[in-house]
Amino acid sequence: VVCSAGTADLNVAEEAAQTAEFFGSHVERLYDVGVSGIHRLLSQLDILQSARCIIAVAGMEGALASVIGGLVDCPVIAVPTSVGYGASFHGVSALLTMINSCANGIAVVNIDNGYGAGYIATQINRTGESK
Repeated sequence: VVCSAGTADLNVAEEAAQTAEFFGSHVERLYDVGVSGIHRLLSQLDILQSARCIIAVAGMEGALASVIGGLVDCPVIAVPTSVGYGASFHGVSALLTMINSCANGIAVVNIDNGYGAGYIATQINRTGESK
């Protein structure tokens, strides 16, 4: 599953989704499910909890990965984006939030690294498959 907090995160989320698909993963997209409207995320709980791996793409404060990490038992790949206003510091604010998450099972890639997240998700999806 690839989730984006807002529509401004779509470019990075699509890069992650298309990368994972290119390498053979089936991808569900849940876009514009950020924590400022948490009901949008919670309405997708069945999809989230059935995922083998989730990519959470968020700018601003980057809280999406922590919230998802607290709701699921699969790995979450957090991708901070350089979008945002105020004191987002071109993604550094989201990066620091994601790195400092107290939720278990979260790994963080660099700012705007949708490709890296998609590739790692594919490797996680392949775990346990016979070669």
